[in-house]
Amino acid sequence: MIGSITKFRSKLGVGVIVAEDGRKYRFKKDQIVNMNGRIVGHEVDFEVTGVARPRDIVLMTGSPWSVF
Repeated sequence: MIGSITKFRSKLGVGVIVAEDGRKYRFKKDQIVNMNGRIVGHEVDFEVTGVARPRDIVLMTGSPWSVF
């Protein structure tokens, strides 16, 4: 699924992703595969589990090799 990070609270380590379909998903910092500094506004690719939680969040910026 594709979306963008609209909010992130670094002290709490949580944020919100708004998907292309308009749905909002809360996530934790440790669910981001390639964390790199300021993330608000970045486009992301992610999977959604059965309980509507995002996982394997990949920032769509920088080198694709940063995911590995």
